[in-house]
Amino acid sequence: MKKLKVIELFAGVGGFRLGLENTGNYEVVWSNQWEPATKAQHASMVYEARFGSENHSNQDISEVPTGEIPDADILVGGFPCQDYSVATTLQNSRGLIGKKGVLWWSIHKILSEKKNPPKYLFLENVDRLLKSPSTQRGRDFAIMLKSLGELGYAVEWRVINAADYGMPQRRRRIFFIAYHKSTAIYKKLKKADSSQWLNDIGTISEAFPVHHILENHKRFSIEGNLVEISETFNQGEKLSPFANSGVFVDGRAHTAKAFANYEGGKTVLNDVLQNGEVTPEFFIPAEDVPKWEYLKGSKKEVRTAKTGFQYNYSEGAMVFPDALDNASRTIITGEGGKSPSRFKHVVQSSKGLRRLTPVELERLNMFPDDHTKLEGVTDAKRAFFMGNALVVGVVEKIGKKLFDKINQ
Repeated sequence: MKKLKVIELFAGVGGFRLGLENTGNYEVVWSNQWEPATKAQHASMVYEARFGSENHSNQDISEVPTGEIPDADILVGGFPCQDYSVATTLQNSRGLIGKKGVLWWSIHKILSEKKNPPKYLFLENVDRLLKSPSTQRGRDFAIMLKSLGELGYAVEWRVINAADYGMPQRRRRIFFIAYHKSTAIYKKLKKADSSQWLNDIGTISEAFPVHHILENHKRFSIEGNLVEISETFNQGEKLSPFANSGVFVDGRAHTAKAFANYEGGKTVLNDVLQNGEVTPEFFIPAEDVPKWEYLKGSKKEVRTAKTGFQYNYSEGAMVFPDALDNASRTIITGEGGKSPSRFKHVVQSSKGLRRLTPVELERLNMFPDDHTKLEGVTDAKRAFFMGNALVVGVVEKIGKKLFDKINQ
């Protein structure tokens, strides 16, 4: 069977590519990685070192002419969570434009300008997307669904915690797949009972099974144009209408809460450790241990803001050191470096307390060992990459199922 051609945007160090290539069914024909705030493009350098520089672009995607991007079957990427609001402009005869620099609109531009747009999209984001912004819960996701609908796509989504399916990290992310109306899957989804799609016949539910009890069903139309949605969607409501799974087809959303159903093996933090090969700089000096204990501990104290305002601050204790018999906590971008922190991982080893190594962090995201190792790339930077990355195993499972469905 023919491999599907892929455009990979916001590629980072290539997590999407690894997951898709692991299936043997996908071929990346063009990729883009650009870090706006930094001079040295380290992620792009790692990407090129691993996958080669051919057909890889390291420039701001919003400035890449659509004509330079080749046709492909599927567009993938983990795009940043930003403010997706829409403004009207007089100069723009189409009346709509998203904020400059907001990368959702770069995807939108590619889809709307290409003569042969990709038939499938496979995208990832933080689960906060379903309820942002806090002043208008769910508005950003509604804009996204509506804009995809107008471009001729139906969408299914699910929030997946990798650890719920035996993977080594508790990392909760929203994954969504869009199907163009010219595809057989779009027609199937349109005809299907949407509850059944969410329960067991959808691409994501086949890859990541759920218990057949969906809760908090909501069915609603997303009305109005993008500007109206931007200004009025869910105004004055405390909760987002979007639950952790759903479909959107023909202007209507059906969303419900799904629960993971998995009984297989589990990888835990202890399984990824490099115990015998850890160099001294990862060990915590005895004099720093009290600082770590304080930051990880519970607190109830009076703090003073810069303005002089005093307030009561409290937070609960974190497990310290991290439990080895469970999946790890989520890796964040500030994971690297020696300074004590509430959020960095610390494990107990025979030689004392220590932080996690770059290889261990790679393993928690199911990357190959030393994937991010490159001259000039610090350990802290490697940790930052993993804080930004996704769990490769999730992409692989969905990618495999999507390929099967396309070829049914």
